[in-house]
Amino acid sequence: MPAIITNKFRIHNSEQFFESFSEAAPNVYYLGIGRPQDFTTSTRPDGRTENEGTDSASPTPTDTVVEEAYTYDDLLAVKKITSSDISKVIPRRNWTSGEVYDYYRHDYGKFITGTTTAQTSNSGANTLFDSTFYVKTSADRVYKCLWNNNGATVSDEPTTTSPSATQETTDGYVWKYMYTLTSAQVANFLSTDFMAVATDSSVLAAASQKIDIVTIKSAGTGGTDGTHTSIPIRGDGSSGTVSVTISSGAVSAVTVTNGGSGYTYGYIRVADINTAGGGSLTGTELDVIIPPRNGHGANAVEELGGFFVMLNQSLEGTESANSGDYTVENNFRKIVLIRDPNSGGSAASATTLRATKAIRLAASPTPGTFQVDEKISQATTGAVGKVVEWDAVNRILYYIQPRFTDEGVDSNGNLTAFSTAAVITGASSSATGTPDTSITSTVNNVVFTGGYSVSELDADSGDVMYIENRAPIARASDQTENIKLIIEF
Repeated sequence: MPAIITNKFRIHNSEQFFESFSEAAPNVYYLGIGRPQDFTTSTRPDGRTENEGTDSASPTPTDTVVEEAYTYDDLLAVKKITSSDISKVIPRRNWTSGEVYDYYRHDYGKFITGTTTAQTSNSGANTLFDSTFYVKTSADRVYKCLWNNNGATVSDEPTTTSPSATQETTDGYVWKYMYTLTSAQVANFLSTDFMAVATDSSVLAAASQKIDIVTIKSAGTGGTDGTHTSIPIRGDGSSGTVSVTISSGAVSAVTVTNGGSGYTYGYIRVADINTAGGGSLTGTELDVIIPPRNGHGANAVEELGGFFVMLNQSLEGTESANSGDYTVENNFRKIVLIRDPNSGGSAASATTLRATKAIRLAASPTPGTFQVDEKISQATTGAVGKVVEWDAVNRILYYIQPRFTDEGVDSNGNLTAFSTAAVITGASSSATGTPDTSITSTVNNVVFTGGYSVSELDADSGDVMYIENRAPIARASDQTENIKLIIEF
C-alpha cells in the first residue's frame, strides 16, 4: 500500500510546535547546556566499561528512555525560550551570479506525459522543495523563480518589490517577489544554512491564482510563422489565454496574455493554435504551470517549504540577571531542549535555572583550591562528585554526580548525596573543605539549606525534546554563545 506523509502535514506539525510557544496556556521550553567532562571511556559501577566516544568524535545520542535520564546527570544550566526566540525557517539559498536556478513547477516528481520518467528540475531534484526555485538577494529580499530561461545562468539580480507584478531580468529569468527579511530576522534567524520565512501582507493581498508561465516542451513542426493570439487555456479554470509565436514552422515563444483564474490543471491544444492562424502545426506540447492555491505569495511558508523551525538563544557570560546559573569556569559538550520541566516541585518559569548542585564551605578551616573537573569525595558518607566550578570568593563548590565510578557513584555503586559536615577532598588538588551546615540563606543567588543547595531544575522532570553532543565549547565572562537549533518536521 504505497503512501506518503505530505508536506502539508509536515508544515502542520511545525505550526503546532511554533504555536505552542504563544497559546493561551503555552508550553514552557528551556535550552540547556551540559557535559563539562570529557567524552571518554568510563567505568560503570558493575565494573564494565562504557565507551562514550571522544571530544573529537562525540557519540550520537540515542532516542531511548535511558538517554533522557542521563541528560540531567551532567546538565549545567537551562535558559527559557520565549515566543520571540523562535521562527519558521527555510533553507538559505543566496542569489549568486553564474548559477543556474530551478524554476517553480507544480508537477516535479510526476511522470512526464506519455512516459514513465519523472519530471525533474534542472538541478535533478524530483520534488519542489528539493529544487532551487527561490533565492535570497544581497538586499535580503526573497524571490521565487517562475522561469529560468531554459536553464540559463543568472547574471542580473532581481530588485522588484512589487506585490503583484513579476520581474523579467536581462538574463531571461522571471522572478516573483515574496518578502524582505527584517533586521530582526537577519540578526536572529539568518544562519549559514537557513533563513526566516514569512508572508508579506501586501503580497498576500495582491495574490491571485492566475497562470503566469507556459513552457515549451516540444516545439513541433509545420506551423505558420507569426504571432497568433487569443488562444485559450483549457482546463478547469476560466478566461486564460496565450499568444504563440511560430518561427520556421516551430513554436519559439509562448506569452500568457490573460492568466485567468481557478486552474488546477490546464492545456494548450494544438488545434486551438491552428485555429488562431497557426496553420498545420503538429507535434507541439506546451506545459501550463499551475500556481499554488490562492496564487504566488499568498502563503510563503507553504509555498517555500517552511517545515523547519529555528530556535535562537544567546548565553551571555554568567547571565547577570541570575548570577551563577551559567558558569563560565567550565566548558560544555551537550545542548538540549526540555519542555515543561519543574523547579522546586512546581512548573518552572524563571528565565534561567542552575542545574548543578552546590555546597557552601566554612571559612575555617580555610578551604583549599579545588580544580575544575576533578573528583571530590566526602569522608563518612562516601559521596562522590565531579567539580564544575570552585567560587573561592563565596566559598561555593558547584558539582555534578554522573553515573560512573569515581565521577558520581560511590564505592558501593550507589549515587550517595553529599551531606553532613564531613570533610570534602579533591582527588587531584588534595584541597579540602568543610561544609558550613549552619548556613541557611542565599549566597550569590544560590539558596542554601544547612550548607547544601540542590539543582534549581528538578531532575527527570519535563520532556527532553532534543539532544546534541558536540566538541567542547569554552565559556568566558565577556563572551556570548549564540545557539541556533533547527528542527525539521
